[in-house]
Amino acid sequence: MADSRPATGAAPRAAAARVLSAVVDHGRSLDTVLSPILANLSAADRSLASMLARETVRWHRLLYARLEPHLKNKPLQPLVRALLEVGVWQLDASRVPPHAAVSATVAATKLLGVGRARGLVNAVLRGHQRTPMDTSTADPGIQYSLPTWLVAAIRADWSDEMPAVLGALNEAPPLWLRNNARAQSRDELAAQLAGRGLTTCLSGMASDAVCLDEPVAADELPELAAGAASIQDGGAQLAADLVDPAPTDRVLDACAAPGNKTAHLLERGAGAVLALDTDAARLTTLEDNLKRLGLAADTQVADATDPERAWWDGGVFDRILIDAPCSGTGVIRRHPDIKWLRRSSDVQSAAKRQLALLHALWPTLAPGGVLVYATCSVLRAEGEEIVARFIDEQADTVADPIYAEWGQDEMFGRRIAVGQYGFDGFYYARLKRRPVA
Repeated sequence: MADSRPATGAAPRAAAARVLSAVVDHGRSLDTVLSPILANLSAADRSLASMLARETVRWHRLLYARLEPHLKNKPLQPLVRALLEVGVWQLDASRVPPHAAVSATVAATKLLGVGRARGLVNAVLRGHQRTPMDTSTADPGIQYSLPTWLVAAIRADWSDEMPAVLGALNEAPPLWLRNNARAQSRDELAAQLAGRGLTTCLSGMASDAVCLDEPVAADELPELAAGAASIQDGGAQLAADLVDPAPTDRVLDACAAPGNKTAHLLERGAGAVLALDTDAARLTTLEDNLKRLGLAADTQVADATDPERAWWDGGVFDRILIDAPCSGTGVIRRHPDIKWLRRSSDVQSAAKRQLALLHALWPTLAPGGVLVYATCSVLRAEGEEIVARFIDEQADTVADPIYAEWGQDEMFGRRIAVGQYGFDGFYYARLKRRPVA
């Protein structure tokens, strides 16, 4: 009797193929599908499947380009194509012995219910192993595994720096911690980590930021549960520096969830903070984060573009932070599914909402007050162009120059390329409301 048990290593490869197909064929978020699909795997298989899924999502376009010559125009079911991409990534980039990678990937066809494609998968992977396609001179969209529209936008916005920006989008991101200044100094946090054998570096740009030389799992950092630190990219931590709240300031965090920036403002001594978000579930996450850190803010599920609703009591704010919804192109290295979930039309839609947020919230800012506009985008359409248009349309706006060593100076604000100083990509601008004469 034939052995009906799946071959060793087949399960994580099948799971990775399911995740990849869910993202690129069905438009699902990687974070949404990853845990449910991997739930029934062993811990070891879960770790392997997660890595395979993330890397194949990251390199999807390149992987397909490499296997396409071996397909000879054969139509493929989405799951078969996804499984082939998982196999090609193993052959090109992993330390798995080729025979084991091919064998386990072929065996995964049975678990995916596409057993009839077993011979095709074996033939294509063997063919790629014998004669891999050279993509070193291919179109940048293939080389860097990015959609054509995004390559064109980055070329227009970054010019000669384009190759560095494109390359950084695929690099493994570092693990940044934000020291809770209410609990200890940054040096004390670094010393605690060093005492457990974790080496760190301290950012010269973000004063609370600590980077681990080697990333570790969150459950290996007791400082998180104790409220002494939080996981937050160093570039994102610059927002609190720019808002610079005083204990007497009334502060609005207009798009607050999941709450890292809200918490940082409170850690920095902000007094009264109102945190808004349209997503009730994400606002619950914000509240949980504040509770872990021993902090408190007024939180409301509300659309910040509609201050006439109940969330605004008519009292002005001394400081406003708009961490505006955007394309997320500055955090692609952390969320590679953004490559395939976003369209150029999404950037246009986000830009409209960003401008609407600025116009809607400007009347709630006190004369002489400061508004900080931020996006985790590397595209000018969501950064400088939005701020320039707003300044042109709003008469009592004064651009407040940002004098800093980080990033690149724009006509309005500053931008950070992905990977600079180890940070994600960001844009920041500070605007002041001209006092009444």
